[in-house]
Amino acid sequence: MIDLFAGPGGLGEGFSAFEPEDELRFKIALSIERDDFAHATLKLRSFFRQFRNGKVPSAYYDRLREVDEPLHERLKSLFDSYPDQAEKAGREAWKAELGKTDREGVRDGIASALDGAAAWVLIGGPPCQAYSLAGRSRNRGNPDYVPEDDARQYLYVEYLQVIAEHRPAIFVMENVKGLLSASLKNEQVFSRIVKDLRDPLVALKREGRCVQTSGISLSQQYKVFSLVKRGVFNGGDLRSFVVPMEQYGIPQARHRLILLGVRSDLLGSVIPETLRTRKPVSARQVLEGLPRLRSGLSKEDDSASAWLEILQRAKEQAWFSEDHHQDDKGVHLRMISFLEHLASPRCDRGGEFLPFDSASVEHEKEWFLDEHIGGVYNHSTRGHIVDDLYRYFYAACFSKVWNRSPVLSDFPEELLPDHRNVAQALEGGSFADRFRVQLSGRPSTTITSHIAKDGHYYIHYDPTQCRSMTVREAARLQTFPDNYFFCGPRTAQYAQVGNAVPPLIAREIARIVWDLLRQSGALGR
Repeated sequence: MIDLFAGPGGLGEGFSAFEPEDELRFKIALSIERDDFAHATLKLRSFFRQFRNGKVPSAYYDRLREVDEPLHERLKSLFDSYPDQAEKAGREAWKAELGKTDREGVRDGIASALDGAAAWVLIGGPPCQAYSLAGRSRNRGNPDYVPEDDARQYLYVEYLQVIAEHRPAIFVMENVKGLLSASLKNEQVFSRIVKDLRDPLVALKREGRCVQTSGISLSQQYKVFSLVKRGVFNGGDLRSFVVPMEQYGIPQARHRLILLGVRSDLLGSVIPETLRTRKPVSARQVLEGLPRLRSGLSKEDDSASAWLEILQRAKEQAWFSEDHHQDDKGVHLRMISFLEHLASPRCDRGGEFLPFDSASVEHEKEWFLDEHIGGVYNHSTRGHIVDDLYRYFYAACFSKVWNRSPVLSDFPEELLPDHRNVAQALEGGSFADRFRVQLSGRPSTTITSHIAKDGHYYIHYDPTQCRSMTVREAARLQTFPDNYFFCGPRTAQYAQVGNAVPPLIAREIARIVWDLLRQSGALGR
């Protein structure tokens, strides 16, 4: 495999973890990522994968536990102890920015990594911020923003370039659902992308790109398939490429566009299978076995006792008064009950490594858990202002009673934030759900990179923790194994997790790709 725009490696992890019945398996030849922290995560995970069949050295776990020492020093020590594996990881995880890194260098690097392989797969998706609905909403208020000048709109052309020059047997391309409604130069973006992927050489010629084809016929084409509707796509409803992941065993209502492209000469009469629907997985099924934590206090002296005292003072606030809850006594009684039994969690605010001997999970235990960790990685809480603590507490209690997250009109007036768009939201405008509880009995809402900005959309369902989700909780909702360590400061970790493809959906896609390669005879080439 070659993994472009790899992020922290969700797609690659899923493909690498797929284990067919024979001895062959997918191997990442090269993953390319421009971000420093995501690249560090990629390299560390590549190092981890050099040790197969449970033979990961104890030094991997030992060094990640030693949080008093800077991470870069710990990783250097780890890599120095296993130079062969570290050297392979360094070759596999390449820090480069497609579109800016010398194109000839990218071409040579991919060719070298493939080393003449005929049966190989291209995976990845161009950065999606400019295509997303949220991204377009932010840019709409910027008078200097010109869509045609945004380089991110054209990064899929770099993906086309790799397809045209290296002819993967199969490609898997992922992107945001917002592409369906995006337009550029009065043309629907996603419709153009699908057409271009069918015939990359023609598309690149239109863009004025030079392509080194190594003798490839200019007529070389691909057929494009949906993963949820069987059959080749020959026009029609582009929404057939949307994968609603909560229907396929992911504990998150994440809807993404995923295209499967197959080189025309491989197909014959073979048609790819589709993803298998699965029973919904709730947030609680993957989160409940993690250590309970308290939130921090961002503008107060922070301690467990101070946190507990502030929450107990909620009973003295005007918004807590029973008079405010005449029509909603269930929430008032639930708040009283939780405060009566409130205690600061034993693990306090957690940490980058939190010793804990009983981490568990109800779903896919063999996938998530690793007894060698001896605790939990990337599981520390953010600090919140007192007013937000009260809002989180109220919202979580509300969700327990009504089995939904409250909108702003459900909040007592005294708890409403002092923000210019609150009045508009109260009248049915946008951001009415700016404080969103992730309900315990359902898949979570989409984990996005916005989780790095604030926790308002990712409130934990447990009122006694009164906080937003940690990086590890977001990673579990994204189905990363617990031994997957995210590098960088916490905001960078959140962004990596939010931008990733869930590895478990990638593992299912790998099954489809593998069967297709086997049936087409490509594995024997």
